[in-house]
Amino acid sequence: MRVLIKGGYVIDPKTNTDGVNDILIEDGIITEIGNISDELVDLNCDVIDAKGKYVLPGLVDAHCHLRDPGFEYKEDIESGTRSAAAGGFTSIACMPNTNPVADNESVIRYIINKAKQDGVVNVYPIGAISKGQKGEELSEIGELKFAGAVAISDDGKPLKSASLMKRALEYSSMFDITVISHCEEMDIADEGVMNEGYWSTIMGLKGIPSAAEEIMVARELILAEYTKVPIHIAHVSTELSVDLIRHAKKRGVKVTCETCPHYFVLTDEACAGFNTYAKVNPPLRAKKDVEAIIEGLKDGTIDVIATDHAPHHEDEKNIEFSLAANGIAGFETAFPLAVTYLVKPGHLTMSQLVEKMCINPSKILGLNKGSLEIGRNADITIVDIDEEFVVDVKKFKSKARNSPFNGFKLKGTVYYTIVNGKVVVREKVLL
Repeated sequence: MRVLIKGGYVIDPKTNTDGVNDILIEDGIITEIGNISDELVDLNCDVIDAKGKYVLPGLVDAHCHLRDPGFEYKEDIESGTRSAAAGGFTSIACMPNTNPVADNESVIRYIINKAKQDGVVNVYPIGAISKGQKGEELSEIGELKFAGAVAISDDGKPLKSASLMKRALEYSSMFDITVISHCEEMDIADEGVMNEGYWSTIMGLKGIPSAAEEIMVARELILAEYTKVPIHIAHVSTELSVDLIRHAKKRGVKVTCETCPHYFVLTDEACAGFNTYAKVNPPLRAKKDVEAIIEGLKDGTIDVIATDHAPHHEDEKNIEFSLAANGIAGFETAFPLAVTYLVKPGHLTMSQLVEKMCINPSKILGLNKGSLEIGRNADITIVDIDEEFVVDVKKFKSKARNSPFNGFKLKGTVYYTIVNGKVVVREKVLL
């Protein structure tokens, strides 16, 4: 079966492709890019008219939660990957805070095998740095790597011990696996529930100081410089964090980082009225932090836009703010938010957005994805960045509806998602 994408505006900075082109896919592989003759069209060819649309490498998410195994009532691999495909993602990397924790070969293999059976996009597990995410003893990092893990992270339970993080970095260099750090000094966070500032004071809620993130960012940068081992900082949310990483990069520290759409779109004011759908970790910050995140994306300090897709059951959000779970179901709004709040205002070009949502996450995780090079598996997303739509969480393909963006008018409609040459979203419809 051949697939021919005709007349779309193809963007791939990795291959210096930026213009109207056709793409031919044969047996799931990209075989030709350019002005392809209609003579190639036959009865066995699926012709996609992409005129007026952008044709991009399939989006790659370096940070999400699929909740499987153990929390399938929130999400499972089937529903999570369908949601990802609806959002234009063709490859996703899932965090290890499952039950049991993904700290061993059997859980990693379970995720990989279930994704092959039930998933509609490529799934890459992230293993836990420490056994049980307890921060006491390193997981068998080599075992995780050889089982198929693409990175290690304790994510929502950050390593308190600097010594253990130092050893994790040293071991990671032996196995060439990325270390991802959720930067939060838990003693300073001190069970806070939102950003410490004006709105936490008005609402009478315990705040989380921005220093809780920044102190840990500083620690990780110092350890990365000392060990000369790369580190990836997850979901950066504050002005000083961006400045610290910018300075470290100038010093030659091997550091990369990501942010998420909610950190360049929303401030902590979104929590007003005790809106639990805006409760995330790290918390939404102040206006100056949002501006700094955008500046960090513009100047290249922030390498990646990730979703941190964190699905929850309605019962875990529809309760008191202090008790509500942290997180946003983010697969289906991430790309439109980036288009609407970064590309349309002129902060990023489409080419720069492709770097942050396709090329860089692939490079950091060591994936052979995020590009339209001839000979690669055909992971492709076709979008209309001018078509406006209203976010309706009831239409999410995820099991979860926990999003603060319900009712937002956004631009950036996903028309096609193609995974390994197979069309899984066609004309905005998930197949």
